[in-house]
Amino acid sequence: MRSMSWMPARCDSLYRGLLRSCVFLAIGLLGDRVHGESFRLGTFVVDITPKLGSPLCAGAVKPLEGIDDPLLGKGLVLEAGQRRYVLCALDWCEVLSGSHTWVRQQLAAATRTQAEFVAVQCLHQHNAPIVDEEAQKLLDATGKSVPLVDVASFHEAIDRLAAAAREAANNLQPFDRIATGKACVERVASTRRILMPDGSIRVRYSSTQDPELHELPEGLIDPDVRTVSLLAGNKPLVRLHYYATHPQSYYGDGRACSDPPGLAREALQREEGVFQIYFTGCGGNVTAGKYNDGSPLARRELTARLLVGFQAAISASESQPLNRVSWRRLGLTLPLRDDGSFAEQYARATLANVDAPAAARLGAALNASYRRRAAQPLELSLLELNDVRIVHLPGEPFVEYQLRAQQLAPASFVCVAGYADGGPGYLCLEKSFAEGGYEPTASRVRPESEALIKAALGELLAPSQPR
Repeated sequence: MRSMSWMPARCDSLYRGLLRSCVFLAIGLLGDRVHGESFRLGTFVVDITPKLGSPLCAGAVKPLEGIDDPLLGKGLVLEAGQRRYVLCALDWCEVLSGSHTWVRQQLAAATRTQAEFVAVQCLHQHNAPIVDEEAQKLLDATGKSVPLVDVASFHEAIDRLAAAAREAANNLQPFDRIATGKACVERVASTRRILMPDGSIRVRYSSTQDPELHELPEGLIDPDVRTVSLLAGNKPLVRLHYYATHPQSYYGDGRACSDPPGLAREALQREEGVFQIYFTGCGGNVTAGKYNDGSPLARRELTARLLVGFQAAISASESQPLNRVSWRRLGLTLPLRDDGSFAEQYARATLANVDAPAAARLGAALNASYRRRAAQPLELSLLELNDVRIVHLPGEPFVEYQLRAQQLAPASFVCVAGYADGGPGYLCLEKSFAEGGYEPTASRVRPESEALIKAALGELLAPSQPR
């Protein structure tokens, strides 16, 4: 691990010790390693579209005015022996900090498991809520609030989600096989961070009508969608898809839409009659910008290309008997930024200034909320199904972390889901802060976080010890 030059030597040593403690804790909390045929599952889905008029994207875009297609919460309850695990994907932009913890607790209670065995990720659509109840409370306390999230709508949606998960847990069915396949997705993902000859970064957002940006190279991405299917005999019961890109085709028009990933997911479910769940991978610095001009036609084309990728991954899948399930988790504390608008004093002053622009106050509330919970470790977790390893990460991680995870376990079928607790914002690389570009302006953690995240991935994906 590289030197943490921003810390005094004694603090550096202490921080390394804390990381070692977190690693030890992760190994000690391995879930039951179950061998044999005692596996059951259930699936659940609910409409989690907020009510009309609700803020979208933390007030950064027009409030909800209509629904093109519903935002869904979809999940899986997996029982292995005496242990239950829950995977859940929400068609929301982000769920942050204490709100994310609360959602996991509700699903855990509903399915009779512990929150440490519940992974909740967002797909990160932008015509969708950003949920941080603590940030909304901070704004409300100023006497002149700004709408960030409809808290009542959030609670109602999670109540419905928990009820559906409870019903799934009460109606589990046996399964005994797992299948995996991957396929290249053509003309969807591209880097957002284009390194120019002079060393500067040119930003290619999710959509652009600039032909020069369309012509620039695709850049570093993970081109493959990875699909994991769980089967009873030869009958698939659920498919899990993992692909790394921001999902947006266009947004800001006040119309709820699950965007190409959600649209392709539901089209495939109608076509196959098999329950489908999609997870956004490490797409923090990946968008569809090279192939997307922000038009309705482009949305349809991106959806069709994703669907072709899903179908190809299914066609390439090979199955085997499931004989081992386990779970690991690791707590990781990342160093907070304290520069510019991320400084605690700045956030307090901006929140208190009721005449400040709404966008500044909303940003200050989100920064202050994360600062309040930052001493509580972020959670990384890993579900192992035979040689399949499904990694769950917080924040908006760069695609380099997904590629790193694959390199750390080359003999395994590694899938990565990002966008769990959105509190830290972008998980950039250390060099990104010097390069510039958009993402470092929206990261709440320091550049030295890269070394800590990579060390944590190494521990999470280390070979299992015999038990």
